[in-house]
Amino acid sequence: MKALLLAGGLGTRLRPLTNFLPKPMVPIMGKPLLESTILRLKHQGVDEVVISTCYKSNHIEKYFGDGEKLGVKVSYIKEDIPLGTGGAIKNAEEFFGDTFIILNSDIICDIDIKNLVEYHKSKNALATIAMTKVEDPSQYGVIEYDDNDYITAFKEKPKPYETNSKWINAGIYVFEPELLNEIPKDEVVSIERDTYPKLLSKGCSMAAYRYGGYWIDIGTIEKYKKVHFDIFKNNCKFVDMSGYNYKCKSTIIDPSAKIVEPIFIGHNVKIDAKAHIGPYVVIGDNTHIGSNSIIRHSIVWDNVKINKNVNLINAVVASNSVIDGMRKIVDEVYANSINDYVAS
Repeated sequence: MKALLLAGGLGTRLRPLTNFLPKPMVPIMGKPLLESTILRLKHQGVDEVVISTCYKSNHIEKYFGDGEKLGVKVSYIKEDIPLGTGGAIKNAEEFFGDTFIILNSDIICDIDIKNLVEYHKSKNALATIAMTKVEDPSQYGVIEYDDNDYITAFKEKPKPYETNSKWINAGIYVFEPELLNEIPKDEVVSIERDTYPKLLSKGCSMAAYRYGGYWIDIGTIEKYKKVHFDIFKNNCKFVDMSGYNYKCKSTIIDPSAKIVEPIFIGHNVKIDAKAHIGPYVVIGDNTHIGSNSIIRHSIVWDNVKINKNVNLINAVVASNSVIDGMRKIVDEVYANSINDYVAS
């Protein structure tokens, strides 16, 4: 089975974290989101992945290469200018001659891909769209469907009186390759706003797959932080934390430091005397936490230097940052390695 991962977005709402890093490469529990996505696909029978890139594509290609280290064949389609979701899918046409999967790369969920594909084939549909239910669908693409679970309408960011459906497009699709004939080449095309309504108007069969598990897009700083806390609380299975033990890592923790679980600590981390770390803290590789520092409910990326007497509460610290001593950072994103410092 093959999958297409759409990874070309700018990640505007995640800035400054995405100023020098594409959104699919932001770390989730110390590992790039895209890596965890590919590994989950591999475990569900996907053996070849095509990644559609645009913004900061070199980061993705350099990290994954041909996919050998993950045991999955990885190929790339690069856009010079964004052509929308439909344009990106059309560009990858040469790779797909059979049923294939498409995923937005900023989605975190534990959907059963095998079950989704089997459902798609049972419906004899040209396309199947996974849906997730939300309380307020007004900021999403809403899907209406009939009693046989075939899609009847798409409504983009509807007002409350415009639809009774709370089921939204989850950004996960199964396509038959014939669908690609309906997307014009070398044009900016939205698969959601342009292609899907066009298919409905032509009477094409499109199935709706109701997914009731965990789902979130990491489009904002708050959602980015939330998914880590959900993993800690075992509400999200996207990253398997069973058997994890920070004490087994190559860490140096001063005996006087206090560690309050749940916590995730990467490799080659040093925590100095009387530091207080946790709960709900992620610390990336090669990071040094100074003495008497306090870190709670925060995410610290790789290669960070935090000097003594720093207080981090509900914060995100980008890679290669250095935080001077005697600082208090609350509810903020700290990224001085990229000359930016903003409240979230």
